[in-house]
Amino acid sequence: MKYKLVFALFFAALFASPLQAQYFGRNKPRYNQQPFKVTETEHFVIYDYLDNPEKLKEIASSAELWYSMHSKVLGDSFTVKNPLIIYNDHAGFQQTNAIQGDISVGTGGVTEGLRNRVIFPVAPTNQQTNHVLGHELVHAFQYHMIINGDSTSIRNLANLPLWMVEGLAEYLSIGRIDPHTSLWMRDAVLNDQVPRIKDLDNGKYFPYRWGQAFWAYVTGTYSDDAIRPLFENTAKYGLKAAVPMTLGISVDSLSNSWRRTLKDHYGRWAIKGKKEDLPGKTLLDDDNAGQMNISPVLSPNGKYVVFLSEKNLFTTDLFLADAKTGKLMRKVASTASDGNVDHFNFLESAGTWSPDSKRFAFDVYEKGRSVLVIKDIFKGKGTKKVQIPGVPAFSNPAWSPDGKTIVVSGLVHGQTDLYEYNLKSRKVKRLTNDRYSEILPTWSADGKSLAFSTDELSMQRGRTNGVWAMNLAVMDMSEWESKPGNLGSNLKLPPKLNLDIFPGADNMNPQFDKNGNLFFLSNRDGRRNLYRYDMATKKVFQLTDMMTGITGITPYSPAITVADDRDRVLYTHYNKGHYTIHEAKDADFTAKEIDPMAVDQVSASLPPFSPKQRDMVNTGLRLMDMAQDSNTTMTAKKYRPKFKLDYLGGSTGVGVNTGNSSFGTQTGLAGGVDALFSDILGNNQLYAGGVFNGDIQDAGGQVSYINQKNRIGWGVNASHIAYQTGGYYIYNRDQKDPVKEPSGNSDRYKEFGIGVDRTFQQRVGALAFYPFSVTKRVEVGAATEFYHSRVTEYIDVFDYDTVQNTIFEIYQGAKQQKQPKGPTLNLNNVNAAFVGDNSYFGMTAPLQGWRYRFGVEQYFGDYQFTTLLADARKYFYLKPVTLAVRGLGYLRSEKYEDGAFSVDYPLFAGSSYFVRGYDRAVYSTEEDPYFLQRTIGSKILVGNFEVRLPFTGPRRLSLIKSNFLVT
Repeated sequence: MKYKLVFALFFAALFASPLQAQYFGRNKPRYNQQPFKVTETEHFVIYDYLDNPEKLKEIASSAELWYSMHSKVLGDSFTVKNPLIIYNDHAGFQQTNAIQGDISVGTGGVTEGLRNRVIFPVAPTNQQTNHVLGHELVHAFQYHMIINGDSTSIRNLANLPLWMVEGLAEYLSIGRIDPHTSLWMRDAVLNDQVPRIKDLDNGKYFPYRWGQAFWAYVTGTYSDDAIRPLFENTAKYGLKAAVPMTLGISVDSLSNSWRRTLKDHYGRWAIKGKKEDLPGKTLLDDDNAGQMNISPVLSPNGKYVVFLSEKNLFTTDLFLADAKTGKLMRKVASTASDGNVDHFNFLESAGTWSPDSKRFAFDVYEKGRSVLVIKDIFKGKGTKKVQIPGVPAFSNPAWSPDGKTIVVSGLVHGQTDLYEYNLKSRKVKRLTNDRYSEILPTWSADGKSLAFSTDELSMQRGRTNGVWAMNLAVMDMSEWESKPGNLGSNLKLPPKLNLDIFPGADNMNPQFDKNGNLFFLSNRDGRRNLYRYDMATKKVFQLTDMMTGITGITPYSPAITVADDRDRVLYTHYNKGHYTIHEAKDADFTAKEIDPMAVDQVSASLPPFSPKQRDMVNTGLRLMDMAQDSNTTMTAKKYRPKFKLDYLGGSTGVGVNTGNSSFGTQTGLAGGVDALFSDILGNNQLYAGGVFNGDIQDAGGQVSYINQKNRIGWGVNASHIAYQTGGYYIYNRDQKDPVKEPSGNSDRYKEFGIGVDRTFQQRVGALAFYPFSVTKRVEVGAATEFYHSRVTEYIDVFDYDTVQNTIFEIYQGAKQQKQPKGPTLNLNNVNAAFVGDNSYFGMTAPLQGWRYRFGVEQYFGDYQFTTLLADARKYFYLKPVTLAVRGLGYLRSEKYEDGAFSVDYPLFAGSSYFVRGYDRAVYSTEEDPYFLQRTIGSKILVGNFEVRLPFTGPRRLSLIKSNFLVT
């Protein structure tokens, strides 16, 4: 019984330690060792582990060029060299500790504001890498301008709308000629969905695209000189005040003018109210699939299609459908059911069928690299996973017609080439070896040719409006021989032919038809249409003339598929913000011969056009090849991790009491300070925090260190925490006390007091964790804790005096007295747990997936007891409701001399944690005097079944659509 006071607080703090792993939650595993090195240029410190000096030199040169361009436009410069952290591929980027949280497949790069680190992976194409670098460096300038501004600080970043921040990064790195953003604008004009500026904060308007269009309009109307003042004034005063202050026009007037300009410009191609005349028929849309149906792949026999869709809302999964009717047959694969897969590579990749139309292969991210998954498409069994030797990152597999090999577009140390993997021998042949990017390979039906897209011609001739465009190429595979397994540079490579079609335009996603001709997508007219290249006559035919276009999520996403032995083409059409898949035959297309040199991208331009205005951005983009210095000075250094301050924050307050205080004028100090230190890669982190609340004895603090450099992460922690409780009491004394009674006016006196109970905890702990994947981990820990308590009394003393038969209280003074130290408690524990979490949240709770935790803890010291925990939960999303099931068991057994621990400190089952809405407030011991006896003990077994239905919130998730009220 002597430990009752301190032990209650022990349980409150038990699971709140800053070093304790979270109860559930996903992981960010460090699958690979990444031996970073350091290279310094004039304005940057580059951290990379590329085994490719030429690629590093190219990125360093591009970084300096972007710095020069952005510095001129924004009128800003760095006083300290800015860090760039480069990962070899996206799977490596997903493991970064430089930023916290999950890195999705759609994240091309990140710039964090604490130390202005620019963090990004090398992308599959040279143009994507260069664009991401330019985009993220805009963010570096934005942070630098605002955080280090004369009258701005980090707090001012909250005034900047996301679309303004991201839109400026897009505009400065792409410019006003952008077929992809223009496609979105035409779609909005066609469907009368052009937003007002004040509507852009709504999540339905993608901030990158609409923000870019906004800045194109502002600079085209007011020149590039308006960029910095409008951005800074928005950070200082908000958009509503900044626009008239900077541009001399109200936000509403600017909005009306911008919307009118967009409609006038794009209305030439997207006629409002006119229905798009699409070849063929709609096969898959939100009636039978999802709103985003992408990357279709027809089976060689033309009967089936596998595609990616977010039909189940929370994940993008692979589905099988009938290619003629669109009827869904089954789900092929899902990250919700396969907890070992980190991510599907859904953004810019599609799978491939075996020649017999029975198996399907696709690439995923697993354990820090790309993995080829091969499944029996109809039986759903016999899954095979393949790691391609020497090729850690790849996409868009293409199965050869003879069934023996699969060709992939592989990214190795910053260089994208084509590789052929032999399924039987497990050997790899390299098909290309150059600095150009080869992507989207596809076989001809006879297996003699391999077509793909490459930036070779553009990189040889120079960029167009700052862009390395993609041309088509065909590789002759009929007579090529190479020694299997040779990945070196001396092997004989198969001959290839670059097709010089629509120079300066992106020509993507080649697909052979049954006659050996090439279908492909091109933005040569500023839109995204389907074309056919006749291999025999070298003629080009345009097959569609769409107001919006054929596209996936990005310009590099596969969006068409052609059957090998059947007259059937599927394509992904973008309309009303949705991606729908359509099926067509040759007769459905109207073929129009086109000059292979004809390129006109007026419809890809963001309005307005004002030659009189100063336009540094687009001029700089056009002249990038002339301005880039290939002889950038580079100095190599060894990487040494050093702690630097990431964050320093906290708050303080001083209180003064001068009223009817028993102790006169009083002052009190309350507040705290937090500091976070880390190395540049975030692998080592040190946290220190302190808190003050009144007296010096109420001060607390903690220091934690965590090391996440390797696969096994570990950390240590030390803390001192003061827990404070208080109570009032009043008592009278009937006799004089020469010590305690201040005066002799009465035989009685009264003491009015406040008792403050303090319990102090000192703790030292350690933790280690090993993530098997993004969803599963094992963790172990140990800690020792010491508790002691003290009570301090603050007492006001009053005498009683009687005047004319009336008793008065007379204040005599105050005193403070400390009680002897209370009981102490020492506890030590070791623990271990196996944790899994593959759940997907709605607005407030998980709605799909599973989570579990199985743990054991052993306590020893003043108390000895063991706890066992099993907590498993499953969520079934049955649109629109979720069925949630939980089973929880908690067992505690103890052994010590003083008696039954569970009698003194029993577990209580009558909690809302176990039964929602059930706690002490809903029962009465008067109505049920035996309630407590039935709900306390040393073992708990709980089973829950819930039906979850959000009442208000997003349309696809709730009964009632609401953007403001979510439940």
